[in-house]
Amino acid sequence: MSDVRLTLVYYSTYGTNHKMAEIAAEAAREAGAEVRLRRAAETAPQEVVEQQEPWKNHLESTKDIPVVTPDDMVWANAYLFSTPTRYGNASSQIRAFIDTLGPIWQEGKLADKPATAMTSAMNPHGGQETTLQTLYVTFAHWGAIIVPPGYTDDSIFASGGNPYGASISAGGDGITDQKRAAIAHQARRLVEVARKLAG
Repeated sequence: MSDVRLTLVYYSTYGTNHKMAEIAAEAAREAGAEVRLRRAAETAPQEVVEQQEPWKNHLESTKDIPVVTPDDMVWANAYLFSTPTRYGNASSQIRAFIDTLGPIWQEGKLADKPATAMTSAMNPHGGQETTLQTLYVTFAHWGAIIVPPGYTDDSIFASGGNPYGASISAGGDGITDQKRAAIAHQARRLVEVARKLAG
């Protein structure tokens, strides 16, 4: 059994954050972590989803990925969240899941665990930094240990220079090799910190 148990929680409407989460999960596993890849439950009305073919198709194609539960958070000793930005904040689906965590938060079961986050928006400066910062405010309330990538690897500079977390402009180049490297570095860094804390 690995000394690092990572729960990777994502929400994705059209697939960008799902791909980001898969890249991060692969890098974390290669770094020796046991990973639970989990999606936030869809909370948008079904009739809204049905009206947008790409949204409906993505939801259908990922239906076999388990929906995250508070038990996944208790099991883990490290967290990685990935969400599109919604008006400078995390998606309502991610926030809805976070709102279920009050009981385990009150028991201290989210504290002292390293956590990091990634995001995407349609365009550069579309709310990526504030989305990550507001998630980090939430993590601070948990008593988690916030682990941003900072400028700890050349891939951060090459991928756009966001020290808070990997961010993708979904309407731009998408997940380039540089972005992929930054995502993988962020996941490995989280595993490294979690391993030190577990030791």
